[in-house]
Amino acid sequence: MKVLLTGSAGFIGSTIAGQLVDAGADVVGVDVMLAQAHGAAEAPAGTHLLDVREADRWADLLHGVDVVCHQSALVGAGVRVADLPDYASHNDFATAALLAAMHGQGVRRLVLASSMVVYGEGRYSCAEHGVQLPGVRRVEELDAGRFENPCPVCAAPLGWELVDEDARLDPRSSYAASKLAQEHYVSTWARQAGAATIALRYHNVYGPGMPRDTPYSGVAAMFRSSLERGEQPQVYEDGGQMRDFVHVADVARANVLAIEAVLGRAVDATGSSAAYNVCSGHPIPIRDVATLVARGAALPQEPAITGAYRAGDVRHVVASPELAARELGFTAEILPEVGLPAFATAPLRAPVTSR
Repeated sequence: MKVLLTGSAGFIGSTIAGQLVDAGADVVGVDVMLAQAHGAAEAPAGTHLLDVREADRWADLLHGVDVVCHQSALVGAGVRVADLPDYASHNDFATAALLAAMHGQGVRRLVLASSMVVYGEGRYSCAEHGVQLPGVRRVEELDAGRFENPCPVCAAPLGWELVDEDARLDPRSSYAASKLAQEHYVSTWARQAGAATIALRYHNVYGPGMPRDTPYSGVAAMFRSSLERGEQPQVYEDGGQMRDFVHVADVARANVLAIEAVLGRAVDATGSSAAYNVCSGHPIPIRDVATLVARGAALPQEPAITGAYRAGDVRHVVASPELAARELGFTAEILPEVGLPAFATAPLRAPVTSR
């Protein structure tokens, strides 16, 4: 099996590459080494230092490839309007360029790194009125410390439920919009080219090799950085925001399973595309994330529940793991209660500085 892996030098990509090699795959690694993720670091040996936006110029690398695993992307919240062109270029245009190059070389199998951010808010229900679609949380409510989404009918706090893959998609940032656009490009390409694709919607990924203090760092890494400075981890709102944290080794294994699945799918002229949540299946409040990371730290500090908030943050988004378990055979092996304390002392990448 020959796999072209974009973003192969990154946090998730390098872990996928290692598991693919262990599985006996021939891996062709491509990475542009964006400064935002890698700083001045050199590309690992064997990496093709190439820009996916120029895939037509290096399409010969696709010759003989069985499947493409597309991990490269510009990540982070992307909250500024000025960020839009970068996300559209590195994520959307790059994906379109890659798909066109694949088509030219007759490669018709692809696994895409997507994200939970395509959902926006999660799934909510009212004890009296059933499933409800919350509106945008109002500033006056947040200022008063009322963080839960209210029921649009009775104003009672809504409870969270698991989000299935067929949930409404409602991106809330430049990054989220670009990930959804990638999914649309990929599914459209599958229909036009008679190809097979799988999009993996990652939830909060953490683990060894995560970069420090960059847009590619998650909240678990930020809690760790606070602890290393001898400071309390700062938890927004009341810390009750529910999320799913999934270890990078499990994310890599999900990609290997998706690659095997997409290679085994028969396709006709209409193609085949599917999306799956990649999560631990063990939801956890953010305050417990801070506590678990602190538990594993050399100098533990109790987290500080600040009551502060960030406009635009969603309250809860927690995935259902059932479809990935049923169709890909993927179930996470490293639960947050084990992985998060270990993460407190796991080796990380050096802090990113400008090139």
